[in-house]
Amino acid sequence: MNRRDLLMGGAAAAAAAAVARGVAEAQDSATDAAGPATDVDPRYRPVVTPNGSSLPFRMVDGVKVFHLVAEPVRHVFTDGLEANCWGYNGSTPGPTLEAVEGDRVRIYVTNNLREPTTVHWHGVILPAGMDGVGGLTQRPIPPGQTFRYEFTFQHAGTFMYHPHWDEMTQMALGMMGMLVVHPRRPRGRQPDRDFAIMLSEWSIPMGSARPNPLEMNDFNVLTMNSKAFPGTDPLVVRRGDLVRIRFGNLSGIDNHPIHLHGYSFRITATDGGEIPRSAQQPNTTVLVPTGACRVIELVADNPGDWAMHCHMTHHIMNQMGHDFPNMIGAELPVATRRIRRMIPGYMTMGTDGMAEMGEMDMPVPDNSIPMRGGPGAFGRIDMGGMFT
Repeated sequence: MNRRDLLMGGAAAAAAAAVARGVAEAQDSATDAAGPATDVDPRYRPVVTPNGSSLPFRMVDGVKVFHLVAEPVRHVFTDGLEANCWGYNGSTPGPTLEAVEGDRVRIYVTNNLREPTTVHWHGVILPAGMDGVGGLTQRPIPPGQTFRYEFTFQHAGTFMYHPHWDEMTQMALGMMGMLVVHPRRPRGRQPDRDFAIMLSEWSIPMGSARPNPLEMNDFNVLTMNSKAFPGTDPLVVRRGDLVRIRFGNLSGIDNHPIHLHGYSFRITATDGGEIPRSAQQPNTTVLVPTGACRVIELVADNPGDWAMHCHMTHHIMNQMGHDFPNMIGAELPVATRRIRRMIPGYMTMGTDGMAEMGEMDMPVPDNSIPMRGGPGAFGRIDMGGMFT
């Protein structure tokens, strides 16, 4: 046998092994799917993912078994704006995974996309072969195939999951999710309400049906759990509740300073672990860097409807708030009259500020949303985007 035949034979053997492994993992997945699935684990109070859900699981011989499906998703950001995205199990972000420190987990990932993918367990300490980096720690999962990730959670904490294959496209189209590992032996008072919020940003040109994964800096739809205000669910708590809010940020380039009105809170953890109580400082704004998690806690002792939003001002504007000329202070009565002769009803807008535009309820292009505004107790709320 010459060298060429040897190489070709080795490649064929490797391909056959990969096919056999894929078939075996699909068979394992079918076996592990026997029995009812649940998202209830009596060892912890489940996390609430506003506008989202938790991923059901099955217990098989002491192993917690999950199944993620990477697939195209038709997603509604808010009334009037929807797009063809990618996600997991029918949603973006994908459902939140929950487990307990020390749990052995088996996570089947089925690829229903038209290109390969992987899943990286962002922040989780695990064996290298389970890290989900295509080409480095595994071959990417081909379309139509299933890959089995299996490892033990060594540490409690707040983490994320996302692809590490064609990240620019797959994450820009919505492939991401939260992952929460509860402590096996909790210390101190545990939260009465525990929320998980994924922060992300999108480029969706007006009238477009698909996010643009090639955008590098001008994102015009800013979301919490892939919803833009007024599509974001409120975080409802009772007076006296201990409230924990877990933020993850998988935006393309932006950090997000999340500001909560009416409260001071403590930043208690990052995706690297808990922050010692002696190092926690009172804050009203938490900076969530891209590619990172931050956890805050507070006691709900100040009743009311309180805003929570990114404090980068362009991140609380929606799609129509971009690419406008600056008309502040312009005096154009002559030009306006001349244009009205050709376009009856024409108005020069934004000369005295932009808030008035949110109240006009003017028609917008199909599959587009006004830059700001939603219903409030005292009229229109003059914010959009990353706001709840």
